[in-house]
Amino acid sequence: MSLLRSLLSRLNKSNKLRTYVYVDGFNLYYGSLKGTPYKWLDLDKLCQELLQPHNDLFQIRYFTAHLKPRLNDPDQPFRQSLYLRAIETIHNLSIHYGHFLSQKIWLPKADNPKEKVRVLKTEEKGSDVNLATQLLFDGFHDRYDLAVIIANDSDYLEPVRVVRRNFNKMVGIINPRRKRPSKVLKDESDFFKSIWPSALKRSQFPDEMEDGNGKFMKPEDW
Repeated sequence: MSLLRSLLSRLNKSNKLRTYVYVDGFNLYYGSLKGTPYKWLDLDKLCQELLQPHNDLFQIRYFTAHLKPRLNDPDQPFRQSLYLRAIETIHNLSIHYGHFLSQKIWLPKADNPKEKVRVLKTEEKGSDVNLATQLLFDGFHDRYDLAVIIANDSDYLEPVRVVRRNFNKMVGIINPRRKRPSKVLKDESDFFKSIWPSALKRSQFPDEMEDGNGKFMKPEDW
């Protein structure tokens, strides 16, 4: 039985596909959220908005790293901690952490490559590898019929190929960047769609929230 017929057979029995969503947090932030008023994003609402009505949303996996204070924005870690606290209220969401590396390096100036300046280079490490590993692990253990990746990074191409061709699973890509979509991901995926500001606007947490530790508020300045 072909992959499509097999999945349609499962859909006809349960009316919905077992769906796992894998969110590259920094890809989502820089692609859809930076510079907008929609950073207080309820990922469950967004997934429901983009994936209904034929998907049973089993699990959302969110991949990120703890931010470090910057001279021009020392409150950045505090705002992130509030957001992580907010998404931890989503019952079927798990957070997977990478880490940041900072180092001072010498780089050539754009207007004079022969002259170098010393800069502080900060890199987020681990999220892409963690996402790809978890995608493959869940697929191997038959935890989903459909995997949805929220990212626009061509580095995910090979894991997507393995999941589709070796595990006979469907993979959809939700592109945080409406411009310049990854052609290789688009060509390899079962569906490819973009995130529009209207969907972000409809998928916001309430300004005031509550968890097991009490009430907390959306950051005032974000």
